[in-house]
Amino acid sequence: MLSVPVQRLAHGDGLPLPKHATAGSAGMDLLAAVEDEVILPPGGHALIPTGIALALPDGYEGQVRPRSGLALKHGITVLNSPGTVDADYRGEVGVILINHGAAPFAVKRGERIAQLVIAAVPESTLREVDALPETGRGAAGFGSTGSGT
Repeated sequence: MLSVPVQRLAHGDGLPLPKHATAGSAGMDLLAAVEDEVILPPGGHALIPTGIALALPDGYEGQVRPRSGLALKHGITVLNSPGTVDADYRGEVGVILINHGAAPFAVKRGERIAQLVIAAVPESTLREVDALPETGRGAAGFGSTGSGT
């Protein structure tokens, strides 16, 4: 099991740290560390603080992903999904939420707003070549493998 150091920031006092809700959960819930509720109007977006900072080990990233319940019930999602927390970043984890719903949405302190998934990231470099190896799919994309409906 990977152990990741987490620092609780002053405005995160009193909020539980992210953890896996069940043994099979991939993500850990990130909570809103707002002092006052933040209203997201339809089409509006805001950076929501979580009150935590991480020290991810080299070779790992934190992926900030939407919560399916917020998306289904309210049209709330993570704008730059998935957001990336790099291993060398030591600042606060923030979540950019956007309201795709029809009604204003209030983000309240302690509300579960996103999921954090810690994932391995292999070190890689790009190597320029004159041509790429052929595949059955080739350059076909954007719906080419199905009807798109």
